[in-house]
Amino acid sequence: MPISSEQHPEEMALNNKTKKSSSPSNFYFCTTLFFIVLFTIPALFLLHTPSTTSICTTLAASSSKAKPWKGDLRVAEFAWNRLPFSEHNPPPFALKVAVFSRKWPIGTTPGGMERHAYTLHTALAHRGHQVHVFTSPPLDETITSVSSSDHPNKKGSPSSPFIHFHEGEPGRWRYNKAWEQFVEQNQQEPFDVVHSESVALPHWVARNISNLAVSWHGIALESFQSSIYQDLTRRSDEPMSPLFNNSIQGVVPKVLNEIRFFRNYAHHVAISDSCGEMLRDVYQIPSRRVHVILNGVDEDDFREDVELGREFRTKIGIPRNASLVLGVAGRLVKDKGHPLLHEAYSRLITKHPDVYLIVAGSGPWENRYKDLGSQVLVLGSMSPSMLRAFYNAIDIFVNPTLRPQGLDLTLMEAMMSGKPLMASRFASIKGTIVVDDEYGYMFSPNVDSLLEALEAVVKEGPQRLARRGKACREYAASMFTARKMALAYERLFLCIKNPTFCTYP
Repeated sequence: MPISSEQHPEEMALNNKTKKSSSPSNFYFCTTLFFIVLFTIPALFLLHTPSTTSICTTLAASSSKAKPWKGDLRVAEFAWNRLPFSEHNPPPFALKVAVFSRKWPIGTTPGGMERHAYTLHTALAHRGHQVHVFTSPPLDETITSVSSSDHPNKKGSPSSPFIHFHEGEPGRWRYNKAWEQFVEQNQQEPFDVVHSESVALPHWVARNISNLAVSWHGIALESFQSSIYQDLTRRSDEPMSPLFNNSIQGVVPKVLNEIRFFRNYAHHVAISDSCGEMLRDVYQIPSRRVHVILNGVDEDDFREDVELGREFRTKIGIPRNASLVLGVAGRLVKDKGHPLLHEAYSRLITKHPDVYLIVAGSGPWENRYKDLGSQVLVLGSMSPSMLRAFYNAIDIFVNPTLRPQGLDLTLMEAMMSGKPLMASRFASIKGTIVVDDEYGYMFSPNVDSLLEALEAVVKEGPQRLARRGKACREYAASMFTARKMALAYERLFLCIKNPTFCTYP
């Protein structure tokens, strides 16, 4: 039965902001919880990082003596991307897949989650599966809804997903409207698998769907940790933000609620090895229901093209005598670490004025970068085709994120383009992306550590960085392609449909 448009009581409880209590007992309770989480979670990361690295190293080894893994995929605690899946063999049968995504990248420059959803489900459709995407109305009002009933390929295997835009305000997600569309399609022919991108489908709707898989691109505990790292960037003479105090008190109940309701989802897809560990160890989800599948990027969009990079440098005005070109991409906001990079780079160019920085993205820090001088080129948001030129124009990609559980697509895009990385030393990145020192540099999320890494990169020079980039490209091509991601999801969806496909190989 379709869900009504009225807000569910549990949803209201989650959405209500926690009011700042004047009760001392409440204050001390929140403070105690704050320090418990503050000191316990990093300890968990320290305890688990070695095991993650060990798994990664063992499975990534190319030694011919290594035994190929086999067994029940549901008990595998490593990323499925590390396993070979044949892209040349067609799937045993076509699946009917329902996808709930808050947004779909049409008519706008997409964010990371939208790019992931588009890449994955387009690849699955190309494999012959019937993919139905339920999403919010596009911001471009000239685009009309495309449903399976009027799709020209409705009787065959479509080469692209069926898109169902629900009614309402453009860009505003209304899960109840999307759910009504889903129920109508499900009654015509039941879906084999339901895929929720993050919490697009709330748990009070999804908890009874036995064939549902939810992919986690961010959780409340991540936001909590990110808030801590953001506050650590505050200068000693700068007062603590009242918003930080309010967020700390509000996020603890939200984390507890997540731990209680996450277990109600049938299957969980973690986008990094450390996220998988957190879902199993902190959120207490049984291992057989947690599957690690790393995001992938379109290998046709992101590849090495030296000539394209040279042309782009000339076009945007990078001088030929530039000793080094750094690059950063994404939203120019605080939690992406721009306070760190802005300060560290401003110090670096006092000693090395011929080191340039290309900034691809938009946000509050855009004008601050422009104020640093002519060595910084701020280019705004870019389409995938423009990003390809951007990556090929730089010597090394910098990701100073303050999100410990995040795994930005930009890291994979840069590696696929043959570029080494400079990235924050978080378990998610260290255990999944920079698994070898040859792939680049890692730094603690503070200005001094980042500046030290920048100095080391300048000393190393572009020729050594280019050799590192070759190694990055080789590793990324084996792990982070759209094909590999789609094949892993396909196998998971087949496993959900029929347990016979849970046995690998």
